[in-house]
Amino acid sequence: MTMKIQLNTDVHIDGTEALAARVRASVEQALKRFSAHITRVEVHLSDENGGKSGQADQRCMLEARLEGRQPVAVTDHAATLDQAVQGASQKLARLLDSTLGRLHEHREKTSGLPLSGTDPVQR
Repeated sequence: MTMKIQLNTDVHIDGTEALAARVRASVEQALKRFSAHITRVEVHLSDENGGKSGQADQRCMLEARLEGRQPVAVTDHAATLDQAVQGASQKLARLLDSTLGRLHEHREKTSGLPLSGTDPVQR
């Protein structure tokens, strides 16, 4: 199953293919280790000052739809869209770490085997 990434922008942001490609790459990079659990990520980009310049007025909200669970969402504000996407992606990765990490720990304890992608020796 592949993780779908859907980009939504407000009227102040030009949702070009170049922007979509950068956003997709950033989100995929940050969340690749969770891709088996995520069915879709919705990316909402907005300029909160409506085109006027201002600090940290670029907003990125990420909502991850998880298989068999409630969706989770995070928001980040930054001076540029790329920074906001990066910040939100990192926040979402940390949230998924804690959400899904508890699930993995439980599975490891019950199976006695490490999960693929985890190397208990390198810590």
